[in-house]
Amino acid sequence: MYQLLLLRYGELGLKGKNKGSFISKLEDNIRRALPDKEILSTWGRLWVPLDHDLEETVARLKNVFGLYSVSPVIECPRDGKLEDIADACEKVLRSSLPQGGTFKIESRRSDKTFPLTSPELSKTAGSMILPRMGKKYRVDVHDPEARIDIEVRREGIYVYGEKIPMAGGLPVGTGGKGVVMLSGGIDSPVAAYMAMKRGVKVEMIHFHSFPYTSERAKEKVIDLAEVLTRYANAGIKLHVIHFTDIQMAIREKCREEYTITMLRRFMYRIAEKVAETRGASVIFSGESVGQVASQTVESMYAINEAIRMPVLRPLCCFDKEEIVALAQKIGTFDISIRPYEDCCTIFLPEYPKIRPKLEDCLKMEESLDIDQLIDDALAKSYILHIKKES
Repeated sequence: MYQLLLLRYGELGLKGKNKGSFISKLEDNIRRALPDKEILSTWGRLWVPLDHDLEETVARLKNVFGLYSVSPVIECPRDGKLEDIADACEKVLRSSLPQGGTFKIESRRSDKTFPLTSPELSKTAGSMILPRMGKKYRVDVHDPEARIDIEVRREGIYVYGEKIPMAGGLPVGTGGKGVVMLSGGIDSPVAAYMAMKRGVKVEMIHFHSFPYTSERAKEKVIDLAEVLTRYANAGIKLHVIHFTDIQMAIREKCREEYTITMLRRFMYRIAEKVAETRGASVIFSGESVGQVASQTVESMYAINEAIRMPVLRPLCCFDKEEIVALAQKIGTFDISIRPYEDCCTIFLPEYPKIRPKLEDCLKMEESLDIDQLIDDALAKSYILHIKKES
């Protein structure tokens, strides 16, 4: 029945002189999601031809950031008869309300050469189909159960009813580049998702402390990265950082209650170095204010001081329940709760410092060869290329 899928990109239409580059990147990402489809572009609209594959096409577009909604469309010839438009309205209405209900028809005509005004077209189409529909259907212009839209454009007349919500956000690749500190927990994959939703192209950094953390812990992170490729519309690079020697040095030379604070300072230093070598401008973290000892505002201050690069925390004001709900929505939760420890859970002090003092951190670091420890860790690290999930 439907010949086209109408794609709406919402926020991108407000980008002024930069609008074209945003839409162009969105089209590129749609082509990656639908490599076997032609993408049609007209003023203010993107379209995808359908061939009895509506559900599959919509499913493949669900994770393309920048799309706000889609509608399956019946196309009528621009110079066709009113009967063709009425037939299309009837098909859409029966599909939207198979058991009957209230409806209204709303028309818009960007092509002002069409002989009927928008209100006249709505009234005419409604009067033509209402006698066909039986007593189960009636018009309600104020609060209808279904709305049928007619768009009159120079290239054709389009009739649709359903508006399917999509991912929203901005196309990945329009928001610069960042690195995400990806643990095996619940929060950091959600932070990565939210970074990509704002158009940021991301690479992942995972700190691995073999043999204290197992290969299964690393495999869990790889699985998380694979799920996140759905939203990147491409493969993702995962930097696996050898962190064991740094942890052992901190355990030996730093006060126990400062262990997590000192670990996080090293993590951010390494993340900054990786970001700089990869052309990234920002670090993303899954931290939420007050969730654990290292995520108090005092801890964040003491930790952030170690680097100059901005650290963005998309989840900083989220409750845990909200983060869990998002993790379940994006498909990472069941992987994150697998019982394999990451490096932040080993050597965990019994009473971690929740309000660390920067001067204490700086004093303890005097006994550590920071540059050498970081260079050695990076020398033993490697990059995994995670392919897009099929």
